[in-house]
Amino acid sequence: MAFYTYILASRRNGTLYTGSTDDLIARVSQHKAKTFQGFTAQYGVDQLVWFKVHDSRDGAFRRERQIKKWKRRWKVQMIEENNPDWRDLYDEVRLGDLKDASDWVPACAGMSGVKNDG
Repeated sequence: MAFYTYILASRRNGTLYTGSTDDLIARVSQHKAKTFQGFTAQYGVDQLVWFKVHDSRDGAFRRERQIKKWKRRWKVQMIEENNPDWRDLYDEVRLGDLKDASDWVPACAGMSGVKNDG
């Protein structure tokens, strides 16, 4: 099982939030939907701009605590080293190799139950 440390931003060089989770897609989705009223909902912080995979929950949590103690400029530098355009990485993580959701085809698409010998 994978665990994640992540950084969200409200926009490029905007408000930052650091967290950790065992389900990055679900957790970022919660931030985007403002499921929980709190810091990220109040300040519109919902763009996934950086994340790191860890082997353990403890490793992800320790990294989160380290980053939270950092100066802002160190966090910005880390983001820009990996994501210089501050792209929202959520769709890339969620969709994997697909370019965007329009590339997705349901598993049952084109399956009428009739064998096509053509």
